[in-house]
Amino acid sequence: MVMTHQKQPRLKFLLDNVPPGFMVDTPWLKHKAGVNPKSIHEYVMQGWLEHVIRGVYRRPLLDPRQGLANEDDWMIPLLSMQWIMGRDVHLGAESALDLAGYSHFLLLGKQRRVYVYGDVPTWLNRIPTHASFVTRTRSLFGDSLVGIEGGQHGLQLPGFRHWKIRASTPERAILEALDELPHNSSFSNLDKVFFSLGTLRPSLLMQLLTACRSVKVRRLFFLFADRHEHPWLENVPATEVELGSGPRALVKGGKFDPKYRISVPREFAEMSDLEF
Repeated sequence: MVMTHQKQPRLKFLLDNVPPGFMVDTPWLKHKAGVNPKSIHEYVMQGWLEHVIRGVYRRPLLDPRQGLANEDDWMIPLLSMQWIMGRDVHLGAESALDLAGYSHFLLLGKQRRVYVYGDVPTWLNRIPTHASFVTRTRSLFGDSLVGIEGGQHGLQLPGFRHWKIRASTPERAILEALDELPHNSSFSNLDKVFFSLGTLRPSLLMQLLTACRSVKVRRLFFLFADRHEHPWLENVPATEVELGSGPRALVKGGKFDPKYRISVPREFAEMSDLEF
């Protein structure tokens, strides 16, 4: 089928803005590229697009060997949302820590969990990848975007600029990860991460702890920080952070830390030098 003169500019816009292998959804095709449902069907029939799931399409790879390794295929939908579709989303928690090189907590043999925060479309969890997406709002920090940056990690695409993954800095990511305790993460895993966090920026930590809306997260942060005594701790005084009042029974049957008035798993308390 030959493209009509009216469709050619829209196809050119699509090819100029969507690298091979990347994804777009129906709202983007309709409102940004000006492609109607009939034309989307025609693009699929002619091989300009591939159908991924309902409402999501991918530009085919020119050479299948150019694709990402299986374990990194989650980057494609994330970068597509950030750089093509303009979604206000970022990589956070354990996933951002992993991206920054703090991967000690990863469980071998387990499916990778990719934490995505912000304006996440409902279709993300249905995208077939080798990872499992975990989606969160940004309620932990309210409207604050402090500690979200476009780091060095991303993809260099032929004919396109280097697209960096927008992600939480380690300072924000560790607080997001602590928010997942005790049900979606483990004390021992995050303890290993905390051991490596010796270069955090105290000024940024103070901004984030002030913006953080969770008493649980603030108390847990200082519990771990006291255990590891990194040099930056002297510039992050707990006395200047609101820690709330009253006990927090975080773990049923756990041991209670009297300083921060929060319960933790017995095994964590037993391996810690802190007094419980």
